[in-house]
Parts: sequence; structure tokens; C-alpha cells
Amino acid sequence: MIIQAIRSILFYLAFGLVTLVLATVASIGILIPPYAKKVARFCATVWTRAVKFLLWLVVGIRSRVTGRENIPSGPCIIASKHQSDLDTVVLYPEFNHPAFAAKVELAAIPLVGATMRALDIIFIDRKKRGGALASLIEQSRLAIQRGRHIFIFPEGTRRLPLAPRDYRFGVAKLYEALDVPVLPVALNSGLFWGRNSLILWPGTARATILPPIPPGLGAKEMHEMLTNVIEAESTRLALEAVEKGLSRPISAQFRQRIESAKKNLPKQNS
Repeated sequence: MIIQAIRSILFYLAFGLVTLVLATVASIGILIPPYAKKVARFCATVWTRAVKFLLWLVVGIRSRVTGRENIPSGPCIIASKHQSDLDTVVLYPEFNHPAFAAKVELAAIPLVGATMRALDIIFIDRKKRGGALASLIEQSRLAIQRGRHIFIFPEGTRRLPLAPRDYRFGVAKLYEALDVPVLPVALNSGLFWGRNSLILWPGTARATILPPIPPGLGAKEMHEMLTNVIEAESTRLALEAVEKGLSRPISAQFRQRIESAKKNLPKQNS
């Protein structure tokens, strides 16, 4: 554990340096309006590649994405499970610079906030409650009109692997308003780079892009379908990784979640 802790510290230092340098370049690019978006997108692409390389080289985390054939050719809402900071790094390059929905607090971070604005991030002020949903729909509609994919985490924040589901209804409202497909994404990244974890653990983090849910369903029906397919596949990915063996320690609480998931898995797949 001590060795992995040292490797994790080295990764975080390198991660911070890469982020600072590329955010600075992107912020300078904003001063040249004709090239602002191109520079920001270039920096975002380089950032994801650099971070993935550092994860492999320093802490031993690899990533694998399957199901690319399910990505629609036109605009859609990408609704992904969220367990780790790794999710953005791995999934962003798969969707040709999607318009991410992110909390407005991120816009206040020096350099990073400016870069996110150049990338046309959809900022959500959760304190506005009903107003936040209206703003999300309006910003997303404009992005869809420009042919962009909308990327959103339906649970709103990172969740522990195999933790009870907590999907917000906002994605269903967005689906209803925009009349485009929803593309579910399942993953098990939290097993390797966990929420608020100081130590990163070696292994292969997997993500599955599932078949799209077509437009035209009722909001409640879509919400239930989305929740069920993401949870079933995320649970499968987590249990498969557990069966193969994890380098991370397994706490009593996590062991309990594993046993509970094994009992409920047939029910989720039915």
C-alpha cells in the first residue's frame, strides 16, 4: 500500500502540472477569438491522452471502452454512470467534443473555468432548483441545434461502486424536451480511482456504451429504462472485476455491497 500511495502522489503531482500547463495554453488561446475553440479542443484532447498515459505509466490504470458502434450519427444525450474523475478522461475523446453538463462552481476555478467556457460547457447552478433545469434544457437545445452531443451524469455526482442508485429525473425531462436518443454508459472506474480517494489502484477500468434509447417514450418510462440498463451493466462490470481479482483492499462495507449485488443481479437482468 505504501508503494501505491507514493505512486498515487506522483500521479497527482504530474496530473496537476499537465492540467495547469494545458489550461494556461487554452486560456491564452481565448485571447485570439478566431482560434479560441480550436485551441481549447486541442488542449482538451492532449489533456485526456496525457492523463491516460500517466495513469498507465505511474499508477498502472488502463482503460477499455466497448460499444462504440452504438453511438448515433446525429445529436443525442449521453447519460453516464459516474464513479470517478477517470470518467471524463476516458469518455470525452469517444464523442467528438461533447457539450458536458457541469456544476457552475467549476467555472470559478482559475484557468480551468476559462477553458471550460471555451469548450461550451453547459454550467448548471443547482441552487436555482427549477431554474437550473430550465437553463439546462435551453443550453442543451442550443447545443443540439449545433449538432453537438450532450453529456450528463444522471446521478449528479460520483457514486461508490455498487452503491444504491440515485438517478435524478432531470435527464428524463431533458429527453422529453429535446426529442433525441439517450445513450446510456455503464462503467466500473470507481474500483480503481475512487471518489475522494488518495490512493489509485492498478487494473483495467472498463466502460460500456449501451444501445441508445430512442426518442418518443414517456419521461417516466425512459427514466426507468435508463436506470435499469446502466445499473445492470455497471454491476456486471464491477462483479466481473472483483471475480478476476482487485489489487485494492476490500472493506467490510464494500464486501457487503458485493454480496448484495450478487443476490440482486438476476433480478436486475430480468
